Amino acid sequence: MVSRSCGRNSLIRVVAIAAAGSGLFYGSSNPDSKTRISLSIPATLHESVLVQRQMSQSFTPHSPFISSDCWQFGNVSLVSSRVNPASSGSIKKEYPVTEEAPVKEETTGDVKDGKDSCCRCLGRDTIANAAARVCPAVVNLSAPRGRGIGSGAIVDADGTILTCAHVVVDFHGSRALPKGKVDVTLQDGRTFEGTVLNADFHSDIAIVKINSKTPLPAAKLGTSSKLCPGDWVVAMGCPHYLQNTVTAGIVSCVDRKSSDLGLGGMRREYLQTDCAINAGNSGGPLVNIDGEIVGVNIMKVAAADGLSFAVPIDSAAKIIEQFKKNGRVVRPWLGLKMLDLNDMIIAQLKERDPSFPNVKSGILVPVVTPGSPAHLAGFLPSDVVIKFDGKPVQSITEIIEIMGDRVGEPLKVVVQRANDQLVTLTVIPEEANPDM
Repeated sequence: MVSRSCGRNSLIRVVAIAAAGSGLFYGSSNPDSKTRISLSIPATLHESVLVQRQMSQSFTPHSPFISSDCWQFGNVSLVSSRVNPASSGSIKKEYPVTEEAPVKEETTGDVKDGKDSCCRCLGRDTIANAAARVCPAVVNLSAPRGRGIGSGAIVDADGTILTCAHVVVDFHGSRALPKGKVDVTLQDGRTFEGTVLNADFHSDIAIVKINSKTPLPAAKLGTSSKLCPGDWVVAMGCPHYLQNTVTAGIVSCVDRKSSDLGLGGMRREYLQTDCAINAGNSGGPLVNIDGEIVGVNIMKVAAADGLSFAVPIDSAAKIIEQFKKNGRVVRPWLGLKMLDLNDMIIAQLKERDPSFPNVKSGILVPVVTPGSPAHLAGFLPSDVVIKFDGKPVQSITEIIEIMGDRVGEPLKVVVQRANDQLVTLTVIPEEANPDM
């Protein structure tokens, strides 16, 4: 008799193979206890199966999606699928559940010796529960004349709705021409007149506000920085007028560059997923399996399937903060074209030019725009930025985060030049032209 216990909602796949005898499989699922799986093996096979199990232990696959904590019977495994192998104790969380969206109870697995033996198992209700937590906050947005134009999500109980700018605003060049009012329909059927408060062309993020005398459901914002390729995500919205639509997929890329998509203008990064996105999905939330918004669905490749893109929620949250602080998005401009360095690029550059600085990381400056703040500060092509505002930097993203909305403020920058010459420069960022 071999037994194995795990959480009630763990995904267990069992393959029974009859050979030279018979066996008895027994499963018990009691809501008040843990699920127990038992497999009775005839005496004639017991010894050979155990020997095969011992021989196969060294060949147990280790994968981010397959738990290595499983029973092995010859070539047959009883495994639990995992989404994230990282564990730091029990990951059971409490979520506010609205009456409109009851969430099924999920267990997190056995806890033994302080370790969760089934951490973040993907159960049969995992995706359904993630969608249920956000569903009441998903809204349909349409123009006053009734033309369905997109989706959004209530992110604050005061009626603040996060959506895409192109859903609620007409742009002339990069200048926003607000539509002013939009019709907002909640999942429970309530309708409101929404006011477009802010919209940003470059990020394609907008805020709509509705007022209600009764409580409004709000979705929780997560973080996109913890996403990895292969993580499960759920896209929600109202494609083609079809409210309450949910599709699921995985994250394909966490930092797809706008230049990779042939988009000009300012540098932007997107989450790439294979979730089904269609007309009307724009502005709807991209949700992780914890029921948190991690992105804003924005577009898809028209001539392909499984190529959808979302604005990372970390980027959207910064846009929202600037809306609150400045009423618009302020973007500093230096006038530099930059490139993140890695070991392979550095080796190639040193092979071409032995005088290239001996650095292990940094940001290369291939081009300096004439007349720009960087040009006036003394930046030269081939400079390698190693410190920005006193902080060591290894990526363009770090420089952007340090600058924030600091326009007109002197910033000290340390660059390393040919033959390892260190130079400290002072640059004063200007506000970027919104038409750039």
